Amino acid sequence: MKKVNTIILLLILSITISFCKKSNSSAPNTPVTPITPVAPTPEKDFTNSTAVEYYGPLKVSGNRITGKADAAVQLRGMSFFWSQWIGKYYNASVVKWLKDDWYCNVVRAAMAVEEGGYLTNPDVEKQKVFDVVDAAIANGMYVIIDWHDHHASDHQALATKFFAEIAQKYGDKPNIIYEPYNEPLQVSWKTIIKPYHQAVIDTIRKYDPDNLIICGTSTWSQDVDVAAYDTLVGTNIAYTLHFYAGTHKQSLRDKAKVALDKGIALMVTEYGTTDATGDGFVNQTETNLWYDFLDANKLSWCNWSIADKAESSAALFSGSSASGNWMNVQLTTSGSFVRQEMRNKNLRFK
Repeated sequence: MKKVNTIILLLILSITISFCKKSNSSAPNTPVTPITPVAPTPEKDFTNSTAVEYYGPLKVSGNRITGKADAAVQLRGMSFFWSQWIGKYYNASVVKWLKDDWYCNVVRAAMAVEEGGYLTNPDVEKQKVFDVVDAAIANGMYVIIDWHDHHASDHQALATKFFAEIAQKYGDKPNIIYEPYNEPLQVSWKTIIKPYHQAVIDTIRKYDPDNLIICGTSTWSQDVDVAAYDTLVGTNIAYTLHFYAGTHKQSLRDKAKVALDKGIALMVTEYGTTDATGDGFVNQTETNLWYDFLDANKLSWCNWSIADKAESSAALFSGSSASGNWMNVQLTTSGSFVRQEMRNKNLRFK
């Protein structure tokens, strides 16, 4: 009896399996969503080459900043914060970490002038700049030496003295980029800013005939269109464009386009992902629109800033190490966002 029952159960199971297979074969195929592979971060290594060796000395050619064979060069990197307030990151370890982990190929030393800066402690603030410049040279990176002053024309004698010293010390190094006037206020380009720049340029060129000079423009380095119609005299001169994505949008890109169409070269030596206050939310949508514009026009940039200040534009959370080696959890929303942009687009150099 047990044998008969077993045979009956096996027959029922066989019929059921056959029916299920038939039913499934006649059903329409369920569409399968393909998995899109994540594009790897480019890590093309040039074992015996640094960024400066690879791109070469920078020069202005038309409305582009170019390197070897007159090819347009687009640098991406980070600006340090006001040196007198958050100077702890002005060191070789941080510069090397920015190159190795963030793929930075340019850094900006924002040497404060007023409010406890160079005017008060010239030797202390200069040494911070020297430390960053020496580290950038050692790592084959470009470095912007920024006279970080909203009233530079009031300190022209000191500025020319400073840049004469810098040009004599570093002028033979192709890594060097000069920025003589961070963000002029809403003052006249023709009568105030331009004469100041011309005096500093003439001083630099006594000792360094070649390296790039990036000149600030009126209205916090936004009026590049005004400068385009009244350019400076000299070689290898470009103009500074600053923006904060939450505040400065299409109208500023339009001004930049006017300047480019007029034939001058631009560099964004400072930008933020936030409002112009340095705070507010990180506006990734507007920043991405800027990235599209910068990429299309081969404009180099430095993000503001390597700092652990409690504001949205700072790349680091409070208390982050003063020697680099930051974990992802120590990066702010802005820091993570900007770092990924560089890792996605910059070449990686040894």
